[in-house]
Amino acid sequence: MISINRIYAMIYRYTVNMRHNFDRMSDMFYWPAMDLFVWGLTGRYFSELSSDPKQTMLILLTGLIFWIVVWRAQYEITTNLLAEMWDQNLVNIFASPLKVSEWIIAVMIFGFIKMIISIIFSAGLAYLLYGYPIFIYGTSTIPIILSLILTGWSTGFLIAALIIRYGQKIQTLAWMGGYIIAPFSALYYPIAILPKWAQSVAKFVPSSYMFEAMRHLLQDHQISFQQFFISFILNMVYLTIGISFFMFMFRKSKKIGLGRFG
Repeated sequence: MISINRIYAMIYRYTVNMRHNFDRMSDMFYWPAMDLFVWGLTGRYFSELSSDPKQTMLILLTGLIFWIVVWRAQYEITTNLLAEMWDQNLVNIFASPLKVSEWIIAVMIFGFIKMIISIIFSAGLAYLLYGYPIFIYGTSTIPIILSLILTGWSTGFLIAALIIRYGQKIQTLAWMGGYIIAPFSALYYPIAILPKWAQSVAKFVPSSYMFEAMRHLLQDHQISFQQFFISFILNMVYLTIGISFFMFMFRKSKKIGLGRFG
């Protein structure tokens, strides 16, 4: 049976660790801020060359901020697993009554909280710097955000499965893994401009439907429920595979010995 207390304990552990770790605290604000500064100013320049500068700038900033949802959801799963390895604490937490399923729920909740903080900060900064209200369409953006969270979780557990099996020698995947799907997600451009082979790949990338839906919402002021439905179905398939793969790799790694990670 799942224990709420153990889940809360892990969330509390990661929260305390974040408060006393400048790296974990700053990544919620520093990288989103730098992206907004650099790409926001670049987008402003290119928007001046377009026939509809306001729309161009809004699409670029919205794509940038919504990508934070995917990145944060994936990043928190993989880096919290790595943090346990770096602290040589992996054996300790799983020698306790903590179940793998409880750890999974805890990192998903903790990542969701940090994602909300990051996206609110980024949206506020975008408004202060450029005067663009990213969430102008209010609740219409909720389905997009929810689906992008599922994409991040799916990617995170697939990467975490490889890390729990092969250890820190492939830890770079924690940072670069999510960006593998970025070119096929069509963050700032329509899928139609991709090469034919890339368009075929994009059909199987759930986030591509959501970034297309985002641009459709900004341009036509309507949410595409068909795109959301396809994205949601793909996400549920990938999330099921991702969690199952992680638990399979965890059991396999446990047989070999978690102690090899320190």
